[in-house]
Amino acid sequence: MSRSEGVGPVTFYALLRRFGSAAAALDALPRLSGRKEARPAVAMSRHDAAAELAAIERLGGRLVCWGEPLYPSALAAVEDAPPVLTVLGRADLILAPMVAVVGARNASANGRRFARDLAAELGESGIVVVSELARGIDAAAHLGALEKGSVAVVAGGVDIVYPEENRALHEALARDGAILAEMPLGTEPQARHFPRRNRIISGLALGIVVVEAAAKSGSLITARYALEQGREVFAVPGSPLDPRSRGANDLLRNGATLTETAADILAQLGPLLQGRPPAPEIAPARPRLALGPRAAMPAAGPVVSEDAALDLIVEKLSPTPVAVDELVRQCQLSAAAVATLLLELELAGRVERHPGNLVSLR
Repeated sequence: MSRSEGVGPVTFYALLRRFGSAAAALDALPRLSGRKEARPAVAMSRHDAAAELAAIERLGGRLVCWGEPLYPSALAAVEDAPPVLTVLGRADLILAPMVAVVGARNASANGRRFARDLAAELGESGIVVVSELARGIDAAAHLGALEKGSVAVVAGGVDIVYPEENRALHEALARDGAILAEMPLGTEPQARHFPRRNRIISGLALGIVVVEAAAKSGSLITARYALEQGREVFAVPGSPLDPRSRGANDLLRNGATLTETAADILAQLGPLLQGRPPAPEIAPARPRLALGPRAAMPAAGPVVSEDAALDLIVEKLSPTPVAVDELVRQCQLSAAAVATLLLELELAGRVERHPGNLVSLR
């Protein structure tokens, strides 16, 4: 189901809650996207799914699904956690406590050295360093932590080397560390994939360290995700004369923890690390609705047709996000009816979901 066209992570979990299982949700997809204004939702075939699993096995990797013991519990708690992850290398590393180290691609020599030394210190303290396998700060962090354990989260498939200059590092991580991806094998990274990848990095980590980042950079996107996910944000101060330091300095100005050594990070994360169980935590199950055979959607108020209910919801929506609960109240429809109709609109590309159970018109 996670590979079905038009089904992103938020829709995936909404479908599970609405229909109780992936099998029931797959059965419902044609009906949900069957309106003339909707794009037909095409589910991945059993043949293609088997082929992907076989290809992962040939590569020496494995697929980790949400809800399995090997799925990282910190990431599982994120609202739009990837339903499936492909892992190449040491899958056990994704269960260890992690800190993300990210920063500029065009990093200075001092910035690279600092990132490498910091990552090595974190590794010596039992922390796995996670980063993006990009050039600059990210590559330096991986190199510093590789001996003790490092995880790279990539924007394409785990089998795609990007950038090419990091091929040797990619091979080293696949052997001695781990490479993680939400996208299927063979996926070339595209610009729209990078923000999605960044929310996985922050979701995996207890905290994120920014070393050299411009005022508008992907590292700051990762830091924003970290704040939204309740993670700690650390920043390394830099010269105000260097544009590569403006992003980190701005984070410090807005409350990030000033970081000069690994001790600054460990002191802040101490309460989260103390008493951490040696065995991996099993991600708690997401609530699911136990539903029987599909029936006509009930309404809280006067009974209306499904088309009329759909028009009513569209009328209440705007580009400004609104709480789903508020739609239920104003439309006087049942929560189940509103959930199903929003899924139809989302699959049709007319509705966008936001954190906090908010929706808006695209």
